[in-house]
Amino acid sequence: MPPERGPFPFRTASLRVGLPPGGAPVWRFGGHVATSPAMPLKIASWNINSVRARIDIVERFLREEQPDVLCLQETKVVDDIFPAEGFRKLGYVHQVLNGQRMHHGVAILSRLPLHEHGRHDWQDNGEARHVGVRLDCGIRLENVYVPAGGDIPDPEVNPKFAQKLAFVERMTRWSEDLREQTLIVGDFNIAPLECDVWSHKQLVNVVSHTPVEVAALDRLQASYDWVDLGRHFIPAPARNFTWWSYRSPDHTANDRGRRLDHMWASPEIARTATAHKVHEPCRSWLKPSDHVPLVTEFDL
Repeated sequence: MPPERGPFPFRTASLRVGLPPGGAPVWRFGGHVATSPAMPLKIASWNINSVRARIDIVERFLREEQPDVLCLQETKVVDDIFPAEGFRKLGYVHQVLNGQRMHHGVAILSRLPLHEHGRHDWQDNGEARHVGVRLDCGIRLENVYVPAGGDIPDPEVNPKFAQKLAFVERMTRWSEDLREQTLIVGDFNIAPLECDVWSHKQLVNVVSHTPVEVAALDRLQASYDWVDLGRHFIPAPARNFTWWSYRSPDHTANDRGRRLDHMWASPEIARTATAHKVHEPCRSWLKPSDHVPLVTEFDL
């Protein structure tokens, strides 16, 4: 696990500041220090590829998995007609939306209160690709949908690819200035390791796995010592895919997957992570997304 950068300043009303030997976590409350039992927290992330078209499988996932928080990407719906009521009936009454008609869109659904909502325009063109919140435990949760980048991996001839690289660069500049305990999740649209794709040799020049994209993502990861929870719990070179193209009628037949979806934690949060799961069976549900959900559990 990457080394810690140093102490984080306390910017919130309550934030865990240490774990004494043999004791309960220590929390700071407005200058006062108190102990509290560890709080279990389950956070999920899923590129749903149209939340209204796939509302049935989202609701099924929530009933079966019972995450505390679900971050969705590619919701493809404006906020006014987001299917909020169905999620409220399942207990996800706290909702923060950043939608867009027919394209993009992100949302955070939670059974826990959400505070200090924020939106970054890392695309620099108004597209709805990020939303962030703060949880009561003090951590920031950032939900992001990185652009796919088109088909040609050359920023000189493909503006979409240039925008993708610029998007990750803007994220990196943001990350360099962070001083808070943060979890960033979502569809990064980059498979960084050779074992993160079904064939490195065949995909090395295909958008999502090119050296220039991987280098950009490496710089982002290094900018705040982010811990890649997917590979922390499923170390390379073990198989770990989160996306399979719709072009294959049976994605299990040839298993041509890629790891495009990620959960990264700042080092202090990463030390509280207890489990991580890729919910691959969701790819075979009725009217599936081409992505599957990720779930990480924490004891904060």
